Amino acid sequence: MFSVAGGHLHTLLTSPTLLACVFSWLSAQFLKTIISLFRGRVAKLSDLFELMFWRTGGMPSSHSASVACVCVCIGFRSGLDSDVFILSFVLFFITIRDALGVRRSNGTHARRINELVDSANSAKSENADKKLLRRVKEVDGHTPMEVCVGSLLGAFIGIAFSVL
Repeated sequence: MFSVAGGHLHTLLTSPTLLACVFSWLSAQFLKTIISLFRGRVAKLSDLFELMFWRTGGMPSSHSASVACVCVCIGFRSGLDSDVFILSFVLFFITIRDALGVRRSNGTHARRINELVDSANSAKSENADKKLLRRVKEVDGHTPMEVCVGSLLGAFIGIAFSVL
């Protein structure tokens, strides 16, 4: 049963595994923001905040960092032979596969579709009575290097939170 009065919420919010996961996600997002700043990819302050807290894709992968961190923390706390570790390990690989495969593929397809839409819209703009096509949302996936760096970052943070 979940009860605030019983201290369960406090236990959850002070859990080393949760704190490590949040720290790994924030660290990855922070590094991603710094890298984007140095590459000149941040034009406005709103871009900076969006990149720090919301935007997906880029180096390092915050998804990979978070699931790697949780997996390592659970491995330390529950043991490598525990059911909960095996569950976290499977979810780690599902997340990695999604970041590299499905989300990356969706982003590539969306970019190509938007190129076609832009081309069709520029041709249609000459005829005012034709309705323009709408662009689709481009979701950024990750390159293998972004996933590897994110996973290593998360694993190191998980080890640090588990050992220290």
